[in-house]
Amino acid sequence: MQWNEIADHAKQWIKEAGSLLVASLQVSLVIETKSSASDLVTNMDRQIEQFFIEKIQGTYPHHRILGEEGYGDKLTSFEGTVWLIDPIDGTMNFVHQKRNFAISIGIYHDGIGKIGIIYDPVQDELYSTIAGEGAYCNDIAIPKLGTGIVEEGIVAVNAIWLTENSMLNCEKMTALVRRLRGTRSYGCAALEIVYVATGRLDGYITPRLSPWDFGGGAIIVQEVGGIITDFKGNSLNPIEKSSVLVAKPGVYEQLLEYVN
Repeated sequence: MQWNEIADHAKQWIKEAGSLLVASLQVSLVIETKSSASDLVTNMDRQIEQFFIEKIQGTYPHHRILGEEGYGDKLTSFEGTVWLIDPIDGTMNFVHQKRNFAISIGIYHDGIGKIGIIYDPVQDELYSTIAGEGAYCNDIAIPKLGTGIVEEGIVAVNAIWLTENSMLNCEKMTALVRRLRGTRSYGCAALEIVYVATGRLDGYITPRLSPWDFGGGAIIVQEVGGIITDFKGNSLNPIEKSSVLVAKPGVYEQLLEYVN
């Protein structure tokens, strides 16, 4: 498999898609809700996913696609080469803030992550890796992560998980927040995961993510020595929704005690 060639195509396509998104910020969007008032989808989510499907199917007809908007394949196994695509991760930010959103691509072969690409088109930051060949931001190598401790860490967590909920113990989470140096919430899982990879964050906690949310970022963060699992410490299944804990070494082990 020519992973370098596939990565080059994916980078070219994600840049083209990013240009379409930035251009669309100057025009009115068609906005709909999915499962709730806070679960938004726009015409651009659909357009960008269809853009990728056309490119992938035209170039790699034997590859399969799992996309957020459902235009790809219905997967029951992870055999062969599969692209995980989130056309706009952070749609609410895209609509309201016109920043802090990203396009995410994860390419897996027989369930193993091979290529991860995240593009923030507003900041023009392209995070990428071919597994085993290092991770990069705009072609500048991202250094390996060192170890850390929560007392010196900044961790991304949505404020909703600090209130009463059925997924996380809010009292334990409140205690964690008091112990941390600081918290952030960007509303875009793909960016929060690669921010751990680059050291902008020391960890990220969320009790529910879909494969297209974590598929690309997981490959990148692991390439630089970060750890990404579910809340029980298990490896993520790239075709199933999951809780996600990602952090640099040292911080990961401490965070696992709070979410387990």
